[in-house]
Amino acid sequence: MEKVSWYVASIILLITSSCLVNRQRVGQEEANKIEYEFSSNEGGSGQWIRIEFQKGESFYYPLMAVWLESMEGEYIQTLYVPNSIATSNFMYGEIRDRVWQPGVRRHPQIVPYWAHKRGVKAYDGLFMPDSENPVPDAYSGATPVTGFILNARADNPLTQPVKLMLEVNQNWDWNEFWTNDKFPDDEYYKLSCQPAVVYEALLDPSAPGVDVVMRPVGHSHPGGATGELFPDLSTLTTALTIADSIVVSLHN
Repeated sequence: MEKVSWYVASIILLITSSCLVNRQRVGQEEANKIEYEFSSNEGGSGQWIRIEFQKGESFYYPLMAVWLESMEGEYIQTLYVPNSIATSNFMYGEIRDRVWQPGVRRHPQIVPYWAHKRGVKAYDGLFMPDSENPVPDAYSGATPVTGFILNARADNPLTQPVKLMLEVNQNWDWNEFWTNDKFPDDEYYKLSCQPAVVYEALLDPSAPGVDVVMRPVGHSHPGGATGELFPDLSTLTTALTIADSIVVSLHN
């Protein structure tokens, strides 16, 4: 009888331990997806827009842009870009003494759909900000290194439904279709490979607090030469798993 009791107790302990480990693992995974919260454009007078970005299995220091458009697709305003996009100053900008150093790099391939929508041409003809004409500090911040919550404020009160747009890109993510030598004469493409993915969500000011899941609606030009949106996502693989989910909502 004692042997049976010991056996049953051991099984119960094993099951309990397993459940605890699984709960801890799930908890750690969730914690790894959302680790910090930050704000942009706190001085705006419009509604707050909450963007909850849960990182996917391919997330590795991606760069992105978040902005608003009208329902007709007209650019309204930028909500957030990383500092490197806002100024073209990158931590690994140039090689000096055989070591990567901070410096200026022009990267039109990173978020070209946003850049062309914004419509500001720089001194070199590229639709990317530079240090002379940067995106204002109110709309820029650190590059996300994990999942995050962004609270961004509209410049002015939103009275009509709008599109919230997010474009995300990760360097050097080749696959069988987007190979390193696909466009051998395009220097910008070689730094990107799979092009940026563009996500979209519709926000209605008359329905504040409603969670809306952002959906991918296409990809950008692979070298950033144009502001085209290509709806065919069938050739993308890891580019589609940079984000596990992106949930947004509007708040008064």
